[in-house]
Amino acid sequence: MIPSPQDLAQRRVLVVGDVMLDRYWHGAVDRISPEAPVPVVRVTREEERLGGAANVALNVKTLGAQVTLLTVVGADEPAVRLKALLKQQGIDARLGEDERLRTIVKLRVIGRSQQLLRIDFENEPDHEVLGKMLEVFERELPLHDAVLFSDYGKGGLTHITRMIDSARAAGKPVLVDPKGSDYARYAGASVITPNRSELAQVVGAWGGESQLAERAQALRAELRVDALLLTRSEDGMTLFDERGATHQPAQTREVFDVTGAGDTVIATMAVLLAAGLDAREAMPHANRAGGIVVGKFGTASASYAELFG
Repeated sequence: MIPSPQDLAQRRVLVVGDVMLDRYWHGAVDRISPEAPVPVVRVTREEERLGGAANVALNVKTLGAQVTLLTVVGADEPAVRLKALLKQQGIDARLGEDERLRTIVKLRVIGRSQQLLRIDFENEPDHEVLGKMLEVFERELPLHDAVLFSDYGKGGLTHITRMIDSARAAGKPVLVDPKGSDYARYAGASVITPNRSELAQVVGAWGGESQLAERAQALRAELRVDALLLTRSEDGMTLFDERGATHQPAQTREVFDVTGAGDTVIATMAVLLAAGLDAREAMPHANRAGGIVVGKFGTASASYAELFG
């Protein structure tokens, strides 16, 4: 079942998580520095994009659903730029502000269409601010059809366990893009979407498909999660649920940039679950969406027409 654009336009997804500003400095590389054996990049163009959970929210919006972004930012210039980009994209945002927080910025230096360097600026948010955002979450929850937690491990989801419990008690599908080795905090979610390295960090390296299935299903049962969607880059993705495992091969296309592909996958899953599909029905579409964005530069998104046209 493919939902219509009109149907998706009525669906609302609440995105909660760590946001960041993605900055790109594009330039020409003509020589090596006399100071050190590194290329000299003469910057000719600067670009800014929504990153982290903000990119997830943009993906939801691009597919045609309504979205609300709940997060915490600093009282600094990158936060101002993030707010401007969110407004420009028509994304409804509930932003907490912490003066001691440095809004996360990922600066990528690009030369000859290749990423030469990435510089990260960040620190962890204050927990009192996150506590205040919990009240906002409870207010927004009844107004949305699905909840998506985008965890980048930056400290913005301190209260995720309580939020998941509230969302499931309200009957909402809950999707989590996980980070770190403590998956107990995601217990009770509808779907979690680790990639290979993230899952291996929790269950250990596996020696084959049967061992992978055994460990994935054991983790799913332990966490009381309805489905575990493993994204596997060039090997596609595999969904583990109570009916077993189902696999989707990667979409054949030239890979230009894998940045943000996981954001697109989980955003697509959230939109389709909000529209009434189950995880097995949604997975092939999410797989196709991921294949579309890896053919684009930087953090990108897939439209309804690209996905279903």
